[in-house]
Amino acid sequence: MTESLNEKNITVNRKARHEYFILQTYEAGIVLVGTEVKALRQNRANLVDSFALLTDGEVWLLNANISTYDQGSINNHDPVRKRKLLLNKSEIKKLNKAVSEKGNTLIPLRLYFKDGLVKVELAVATGKKQYDKREEIAKRDLTREMQRKFK
Repeated sequence: MTESLNEKNITVNRKARHEYFILQTYEAGIVLVGTEVKALRQNRANLVDSFALLTDGEVWLLNANISTYDQGSINNHDPVRKRKLLLNKSEIKKLNKAVSEKGNTLIPLRLYFKDGLVKVELAVATGKKQYDKREEIAKRDLTREMQRKFK
């Protein structure tokens, strides 16, 4: 999750890394309306419980909540509307192949600005079982304890 100088995070889906094993990540553009971009500049977005679907050779982002823009008029956007993601045809084919495998899904990891454009970091992921989550928490606690002792 490296962030270069020309990238500015809008929101990060922190729950995703806890709930899923991340297999592969892709950078995708996103089709937005003007009030959505203005709301994103105010960091008014939430990716928790959002996911992506492949339909008819296109990738769509669902359940991503971009709050309405405060100074927006009656032309304000629907906060939880379906949004199209922009990827190359070859990337869409790779995603389609990966998602067709049992247990894999597409989830957004973060929304960010890159050179003035809004991008989505999309991941092919597999859900974790409860014991995987517990094991990860135990490892994290153990490494923290070790660091405290050696400090």
